[in-house]
Parts: sequence; C-alpha cells; structure tokens
Amino acid sequence: VQLVESGGGSVQPGGSLRLSCAASGITFSNYNAAWYRQAPGKEREWVATVTTSSSTTYTNSVKGRFTISRDNAKATVYLQMNSLKPEDTAVYYCTVRRTGVYWGQGTQVTVSS
Repeated sequence: VQLVESGGGSVQPGGSLRLSCAASGITFSNYNAAWYRQAPGKEREWVATVTTSSSTTYTNSVKGRFTISRDNAKATVYLQMNSLKPEDTAVYYCTVRRTGVYWGQGTQVTVSS
C-alpha cells in the first residue's frame, strides 16, 4: 500500500492550497479516508474524514474553510484549504482505514506573511 501526498507549500494568510493523496495497492473505494496534521511541538490531530459513501466530518477549527473530497476512479483524496491561518501551519498526512490504517509520508503546509 502506498499513499503519496502532494500540494503542500507556503502561502500567505487568507490564501488557499489543495492537497492531494494518491493511493495504490488497495481498492480505494472500500476505505474511509482522512487527513491529519501535526504542528511543531504539538501532537498529531485529526482534521477531516470522508467515508466510503462520501459523508464528511471536520474538526471544529477548519469547518467552513476546508473541504475533503474523494475521487474513487483516481484513487485520490483531496483537501481543499481556504482562508488559511498561521495556526494551520503543520505537516499534513493522509490516511486510509478499513480493518487497518495506512499513512502517507506527509506534506508541509506553511502559512506565514
């Protein structure tokens, strides 16, 4: 199983980024997918989940700003991040879960003026 994230980078406050996570080695449509993040000196935290039926949930701090989505034909999960804040700075990880959990390698997002 391989999860490859992309789309991270540096952006000014108020800007947008779109993260992608391409999965291989699994039947992606059978897995719930999620994004987590870990800021410097902090514990990893859950950000958002999209289920196999495309239901979505978000942590409170990103509601209304972030959108998680999936494309089963491309075996890819996305995280559209708008109105970014400095406190969104972190390494972002994608995961897929069924009976077990698989993690990507992470992609850095830096929000700074």
